[in-house]
Amino acid sequence: MDKINFFPNDLNVQSKKIILRLDLNVPIKDKVIKDFTRIDLCLPFIKALIKKKAKIIIISHLGRPKEKNPAYSLTPIYKYIRKLLQTNVYFFMGNFDDEVKDKFSHLKEGEIILIENIRFFKEEIDDDDNFSKKLGSLADIYINDAFSCSHRKQASIHKITEYVDKSYAGPLLKKEIDAINSIIHNKKEPVTCIIGGSKISTKINVISNLLKKVNNLVIVGAMANNFLLYKNFKVGKSLIENNTNEIIEKIYKTAKDNNCEIIIPEDCMVGTNSEGDGKNKNLDEIEHNEVILDIGPNTISNIEKIIDQSNTVLWNGPAGYFENKNFSNGTNSIAEAISKNTAERSIISVIGGGDTLAAINKFNNKLSFSHLSTAGGAFLEYLEGKDLPGLSVLK
Repeated sequence: MDKINFFPNDLNVQSKKIILRLDLNVPIKDKVIKDFTRIDLCLPFIKALIKKKAKIIIISHLGRPKEKNPAYSLTPIYKYIRKLLQTNVYFFMGNFDDEVKDKFSHLKEGEIILIENIRFFKEEIDDDDNFSKKLGSLADIYINDAFSCSHRKQASIHKITEYVDKSYAGPLLKKEIDAINSIIHNKKEPVTCIIGGSKISTKINVISNLLKKVNNLVIVGAMANNFLLYKNFKVGKSLIENNTNEIIEKIYKTAKDNNCEIIIPEDCMVGTNSEGDGKNKNLDEIEHNEVILDIGPNTISNIEKIIDQSNTVLWNGPAGYFENKNFSNGTNSIAEAISKNTAERSIISVIGGGDTLAAINKFNNKLSFSHLSTAGGAFLEYLEGKDLPGLSVLK
């Protein structure tokens, strides 16, 4: 992969106008922010740019609005950062017409303008040339610090770079890339990858790419049900994906060719529905009316041993229906085993995926990991080895 232009910390940006593309896509309910993590991660770099006396224009999206909709307004985020940053913070709610440049001319050194949800503009989604030109005209420097959006070909991520003198990747983006590269390029073996989630088809390319780079691939979650079916076990009423035998056959062949061991559950927790109690069962004991909702104690013990023998662990996707505590033991045990080895043996541990992070937050333990990725789709596409549009323009 070509070298990405990372923002040089010693760059003199005094009185330069900087467009800072962030991911402030936080959960908001009834105009109240429910999780500040993504905003708080951005604050140190914003403060550093304020200290350097840059003029800062922040762009972000929130959700996927089809049109301007108050429910998706960045107003709560504006109020939050205005309270925390000791400078003037303005909120731009206007349109990007031919006079837009004049509307930003009042910005002084160390001040900030936050632009209203950029996805309120259809031209953003369309990667529109004219819209990108108007955005680019506002700044001398563009910094993308939103790795989570970098797989999207959208104006504020992609085409804007054609209309700004200098474009860089920010420190949060660098941290994400460094973390993923620690698994696929600069790795410390043995490398174990734990993949969960419900569909093989959405992660087949990731799995195929990882099989060539890791020593162990552990399959958990509903995705494992298809592997159990492939091995001729009955899975009752469990969630499965149709027509996956050919895919799984290829996975096993690629694993064999690359000396990668595939680990699937050897026992599980079942229930007749996701809200009830759980029962531990061996794979040959599952009834036709039962649903597999978590991995069982033998599987947990096996995964813990593998983690104990690994120097690098990537985890994406919970092991079961963790929303019900009766089926959260697998996910919780994996989290604790990775955390323990990170703290005690300094293994490299990279955790990604919205559901995985939600599970970790739910358990609310003081867990220790090398890197928690909030990037979702971009995280998976980068693992696939894809060239992301938002990164290719920063080279």
